[in-house]
Amino acid sequence: MSKFEPIEFFSKQSSALPSYSLLPFNFTELDATRYVVTNLAGEFILLERGLLHRLVEGGLSPTEPIYADLRARHFLSDSHSKMAPDLLAIKVRTRNEHLANWTGLHMFVLTQRCDHSCPYCQVSRQSEDKTAFDMSREHAEKAVALTLRSPNPAIKIEFQGGESFLNFDLLKHVVLTAKAANEQLAHPKDLKFIVATNLSVATDEMLDFCAQHEIGISTSLDGPRDLHNKNRPRPGDDSYERTIEGIARVRQRLGRHSVSALMTTTEASLSRGREIVDEYVEQGFGGIFLRPLSPYGFAVKTRFFRAYNAEQWLNFYDDALDYVIELNRQGLEFREYYAATILTKMLTCKDPGYVDLRSPAGIGMAGVIYNHDGTVYASDESRMLAEMQDTTFKLGCVDDSFETLYTNETFLQAVDETFAYSAPMCTDCAFEPWCGADPVFHWRQQQDMVGRKPESEFCQRNMHIFRGLISRMENDPYVRRLFTQWAHTC
Repeated sequence: MSKFEPIEFFSKQSSALPSYSLLPFNFTELDATRYVVTNLAGEFILLERGLLHRLVEGGLSPTEPIYADLRARHFLSDSHSKMAPDLLAIKVRTRNEHLANWTGLHMFVLTQRCDHSCPYCQVSRQSEDKTAFDMSREHAEKAVALTLRSPNPAIKIEFQGGESFLNFDLLKHVVLTAKAANEQLAHPKDLKFIVATNLSVATDEMLDFCAQHEIGISTSLDGPRDLHNKNRPRPGDDSYERTIEGIARVRQRLGRHSVSALMTTTEASLSRGREIVDEYVEQGFGGIFLRPLSPYGFAVKTRFFRAYNAEQWLNFYDDALDYVIELNRQGLEFREYYAATILTKMLTCKDPGYVDLRSPAGIGMAGVIYNHDGTVYASDESRMLAEMQDTTFKLGCVDDSFETLYTNETFLQAVDETFAYSAPMCTDCAFEPWCGADPVFHWRQQQDMVGRKPESEFCQRNMHIFRGLISRMENDPYVRRLFTQWAHTC
């Protein structure tokens, strides 16, 4: 039977004509009495247990108020909605159209040198000579050529480290080389650049170059001064001051919205979620992305990753999210970006393309990374894993052809196994249309690209957040309006 082929139920009043046909859907418990029911396009509805049973058994009457809602959202079809399967198929195709564009994000590790010594560093930063840990011009030029081979019409080159600005000469060379090569294409790409930097070594020359070429800045801000400096130490104990000063200088030269910031949750952060949000508000950011530690690099060697569990992080997340909602209720426009990303998938027909919430997995297809030594990995996390002597997700090197890199057997296996429609347990989960796969995380944790879902912290975190977002919307009309706004402006 086709996935879109309806299941017909006959009316108890007539054995000749079907009352309605079920379109494909999954259901998962929300709480003790209600289920989240989703269709293939990610549209959802809440049904109480008894009503769900009657729907499945063919016992709903067209006169019931819920009937029209179920029909409008493509959970069932009848003689008045014969086009429902085709419309559902169009919505599914629209949500997945990004897959045809292939890789849009290309990350260049310019150097692994860094002036910070963050104990949770996930990239195993180095501080030795640049000949060993800087990307060469030859490798960079080959990476640019591979980047522009991507069929995606919109390309973003992101400079990573270490500290990206410690190899500023190469950064300039890549920008100028990529722009010149792009202009020679028959169909030039929409080419954009972004630098991941702690801003501690950023000079006026560097920022002026970024302004001239419209290069965005992404930095790190873990919270108030004492917390940031504890998490991100550097000689002089002035990491926070340099970051705040750098943000102000970037805004002065590049514009107010040219800089974004990310935080990482450590054990010291768990009781300070509201203070961290306040810091982002004070620094003039329009939102915050609350993220846990990842099991790579120094975060494992220093045992930072195991300093707290998923439940503790979710308590931190819930408290901080509720505080963000309260700030909005008081009139301050501020959002939590991870929630906004999920809500976009829940409440609209578009997919924001967040790598960790894609099916099949976003590694390789959404982003690829060129390491400082010329090796190519399927994601940033893949090269972090490689620094721990596990090169499972290595695609090849910059000397390889575009075709060779993207027909790598491990990459194709990961794409195949992380297609959630067919992954064990995912295929039956109501949250599947909003979720994704993280094969690198599961490989690191369980030596399995798909992962054992009952033991997966990835699943535990996301399912809790999905349920929490729905419950907040259902219990408070203001939150529903706020979340709808976030979804449509993500």
